[in-house]
Amino acid sequence: MSNPVTEEEIRCIGCGAVIQTDNKERSGYVPASVLEKGMESGEVYCQRCFRLRHYNEVQDVELTDDDFREMLSDLERTKALIVYVVDILDFNGSIIPGFHRYIGKNPVILVGNKRDLLPKSLKENRLVHWMKEQASVAGIRPEEVLLTSAVRRQSVQEILEKIESLRKGKDVYVVGVTNVGKSTLINQMISLTTDMREVITTSYFPGTTLGKIEIPLEDGAVMVDTPGIIQPQQMAHFLDSKDLQTIMPKKELKPKTYQLDVGQTLFLGGMARLDVLKGKKHGSFVCYVPNQLPIHRTKTENADA
Repeated sequence: MSNPVTEEEIRCIGCGAVIQTDNKERSGYVPASVLEKGMESGEVYCQRCFRLRHYNEVQDVELTDDDFREMLSDLERTKALIVYVVDILDFNGSIIPGFHRYIGKNPVILVGNKRDLLPKSLKENRLVHWMKEQASVAGIRPEEVLLTSAVRRQSVQEILEKIESLRKGKDVYVVGVTNVGKSTLINQMISLTTDMREVITTSYFPGTTLGKIEIPLEDGAVMVDTPGIIQPQQMAHFLDSKDLQTIMPKKELKPKTYQLDVGQTLFLGGMARLDVLKGKKHGSFVCYVPNQLPIHRTKTENADA
């Protein structure tokens, strides 16, 4: 890979939005004085990306679900290798409805991200087999199914090698729904092949990438970070930013086992409640949740209160 460059129209290097200095409420806004300094350094970030990167502050954007889908509509007419990234912790919420219609006959690598957060005891070949089955149900026939952790360089190196063996000079489009780790994955690819770090804006929040970001490859092709499709069934769209950070695992999930009898309730923080209506005495319930999400057991008769 060579270093990322901007197109003729100036785009935010972090999210791909077209840079503009007129409207603070629209994506791509940057004050004119800041734009001049960015042009001198060769790195222009919009105000939204700047605040997200430095203050973890999220600003709403005016793009809609249809806008994101329109950006992906060229895939069917493009000869490319598609790297489809899904979140292993929310696989069903990662599936783009009708995805096979967007990609046409282009080959697909299905990448299950966040493997490092699942228990090490989970056999990877079983997980890969399950992912193939689920992809088939959705009409997707991937050339390869790979597991990775976008934050671990070695596993990303394996993805890079597989991409090189399959793309055969074609462009590479990295696609997926919001918040599955696409931009983090691409940042790792860039850092493994250049001296640049954290070029593309990443966060826990959905919708960080707002436009196509093109990263030139050595043979003249490009790797494209596409905007994440908004999938209403994703957990990320049911929670506000504070709660989302609370439930996002930061390290390997460890099982927590609770013995429950009929008439008892288990609360997963303030998110979910499990009532035992009937069953065996001292039934075992194994929970895989991040440490920061509190679990509380109580009598069902007290649960409503």
